[in-house]
Order: sequence, then C-alpha cells, then structure tokens
Amino acid sequence: MTEKKQLQKEKISEEDLSELADLFRVFGDSTRIRILWSLIDNERSVSEIADIVELTPSAVSHQLRLLKQAKLVKNRREGKTMFYSLDDNHVYMIFDQGLAHILEEQ
Repeated sequence: MTEKKQLQKEKISEEDLSELADLFRVFGDSTRIRILWSLIDNERSVSEIADIVELTPSAVSHQLRLLKQAKLVKNRREGKTMFYSLDDNHVYMIFDQGLAHILEEQ
C-alpha cells in the first residue's frame, strides 16, 4: 500500500503520462511481448529470436527497432551478427508484475 500512496502523492505531468501511455502501447502487441519474453533470460541474435517466435528475421528486426526506440531492448554487434537483450531490470520487473497480476485471478 505504501507504493500506491506514494504514486498518488507525486505530481505527474501530462507529458509523463503520455510517455507512460506510449510505453504501454508498445506492450500492447503480442508479437512484441513474445520477442521480449524470448529475451527474458538470455541475449539472442535476430535469427534466434525469429526461430523462437516463428517470424521472419525481417519482421523481428522491425519489431526490435520499435522496442529499442522504447528503451526496452539494447543491442551489441559481434562481427556481422547483432545480439539483443532486455535493456535493464525494469523490463523484467514489468513482466513480473504483469504476470503476477494476471495469475492472481487464476
């Protein structure tokens, strides 16, 4: 309850609320969720992600670009191969809280 009270007391700007809505919009796509889930415990190449989520590498690259713009994934290059991972622990925490929420009803 303390966290809830703290959130209610803080002044949040319209710009911050708009950015939060944009973040949730990114999470609103099941393809992007599947891509993020594939990275939950391991960095992976585009082709590995494509195999896991059963999409073309081109489609995965497009979604990864959006996820990177939203600061949800980061990448590193090794030779010609690009590897992706979750940007930071916040992404894991969002999944953890979201799953806890939906599973508490079951």
